[in-house]
Amino acid sequence: MKRWNKIAFLFVTVCLGMAMTGCEGNLNGQKEFQNKDKLAIVTTIYPMYDFATNIAGDKADIINLVPAGTEPHDFELSTGDMKLLEKADLFIYNGAGMENFVDKMLSAVSNKNLVVVEAAVDVDTIESDQRTDPHTWLSIQNAIVEAETIKDALVGLDSQNADYYEENYVFYKEKLEELATTYEKELTNLSNETIVVAHQAFGYLCAEYGLKQEAVEGLNAESEPDSARMKEIIDFCKEKDIKVIFFEELVSPKVAQTIADEVGVATDILNPIEGLTAEQEEANMDYIGLMKENLEALKRALE
Repeated sequence: MKRWNKIAFLFVTVCLGMAMTGCEGNLNGQKEFQNKDKLAIVTTIYPMYDFATNIAGDKADIINLVPAGTEPHDFELSTGDMKLLEKADLFIYNGAGMENFVDKMLSAVSNKNLVVVEAAVDVDTIESDQRTDPHTWLSIQNAIVEAETIKDALVGLDSQNADYYEENYVFYKEKLEELATTYEKELTNLSNETIVVAHQAFGYLCAEYGLKQEAVEGLNAESEPDSARMKEIIDFCKEKDIKVIFFEELVSPKVAQTIADEVGVATDILNPIEGLTAEQEEANMDYIGLMKENLEALKRALE
């Protein structure tokens, strides 16, 4: 029994030590860079992490700031996050207004060698009366552009491995182009072209494949509609013969379910891929896999 008591004591001590040092799980389960021989990269949201991982491969140690299961709009910086940037070689964020914490973060960092990359800098953004639509990566063509921007930054930072990054980018681009071809093929000749979504996040995807989105609320995933807007959406769904009301995994489905109940239709998930759930992380889901799930959801709604 004494031996087991010692093991239990060591286990508790280790756990307490992790809590005191702030080693909470991020996308890759770490808050500290583990390998000093690799590029140290910090990304903000899951798509940036996935693009960077596919291109940097085993040449980089990559930490994503927004943990699995957290809605990026709710994310708040910690002291540990700032310490990461002080040790990083490269910081990758989407831009287009997605990460409202970036300006504050960069103004406070003292790391003069940090290379900063706005992945969406060369993307043609969708503008509205509210603001820029930041969900640029939901266009597969935009994802290719953003991946290339990340690749160029890696080549500039680590020229001795330029060929490696170029080859990884070409391979990943081919996979994305294959995904785009599948979307193009399977989203043609459907009986409907309009989707109803809780969150106005799918403008880029819809524009790419000739679809229309009717959003219950705007670009803010956390806002809720008033009674007049609810009635307007319910009437719209009945008029347009909408079969599915879409909601997101990281946001409450309450509003979507209320509308679906009133119209007499189903609800389903359409993923803006802002972040992963813990289950998706455990299942090693990635951008391409999640986009394939979105395609199946769209087909169910529009056929």
